[in-house]
Amino acid sequence: MTRIGQSLLVLLLAYTVVFWGVTLLPSDPAEIFVSKGEAYYNPEVVEQVKQFYGYDKPVLVQYFGQLGQLVTGNFGFSLSSGQTVIERIGDVVGETLKLASAATVFALIFSVAIVVVATAGKSVRLRNAVRNIPPLFSAVPTFWLGLVILQIFSVQLGLFSLFPDGSVLSFVIPALVLAVPISAPIAQVLLKNAESTLGLPHVNTARAKGGTPGWVFRKHVLKNAAGPALTVTATTVGALLGGSVITETVFSRSGLGSVLMDGVANQDISLIQGLVLLTTVVIVAVNLAVDLVYPILDPRVTRTQIKGFNTRLGRFN
Repeated sequence: MTRIGQSLLVLLLAYTVVFWGVTLLPSDPAEIFVSKGEAYYNPEVVEQVKQFYGYDKPVLVQYFGQLGQLVTGNFGFSLSSGQTVIERIGDVVGETLKLASAATVFALIFSVAIVVVATAGKSVRLRNAVRNIPPLFSAVPTFWLGLVILQIFSVQLGLFSLFPDGSVLSFVIPALVLAVPISAPIAQVLLKNAESTLGLPHVNTARAKGGTPGWVFRKHVLKNAAGPALTVTATTVGALLGGSVITETVFSRSGLGSVLMDGVANQDISLIQGLVLLTTVVIVAVNLAVDLVYPILDPRVTRTQIKGFNTRLGRFN
């Protein structure tokens, strides 16, 4: 119950920050909406739009009124599209989820490959070189990597189109770009725990009984090291969704990124709130699910230990 209460508090704070952040902007969303595409300014139409969307009411009334609507699942109407916020987000959220899911799979593959080579590679130089990959990945900005990939593979080599054309490469390349920075913290934690597990007595016993290196790694090392990596994976959800917005913008993909850009440009308060709250709900839900599932995966770990691990991880970040 404590975790659920904390999650609800996070959602309330997210709503509050977004509401006041957008409301305190000097521009008027109703004026932006009316003047868009019009050659003249009509004050009467502006007042009608304000009355319809409730922007003519005092700010505190708007704050609590919108909060009450959100509690009932009513996210309001998008000022820029005329649709409900749920409909506007629902039109594009599938593309973002596909991109984020593919990037997560690639990030996990990168992380496991790095750990395998760094712990089981025969060459010392190769192992040392691979250990330096996660810090390098974490230092690469997503937008810069995306622009470089476009310049080399699209403009110079012509392997895929600058714009989404439905091909496999037009989907896989953005997912790989998004996976690079996401894989860095997962690989770092997985590698650290794998190296610690390799020296445990039961691993040495498994080797002494004739277990092959691959079997020992899968059965004992990877299984024991996967728990903390799972927690780190949950903490990267925010970066994953944020990176999806950047990646979609760089690769001109339709998704939450384009919707967010339109919402900010038009100061679409309801749409921006819906997007931020959706992201917050996903992050909170994933982290809550990991906290509940972790003790099931590893009975030796208690919720108190998880809380301590999360605190240390926050200090590390």
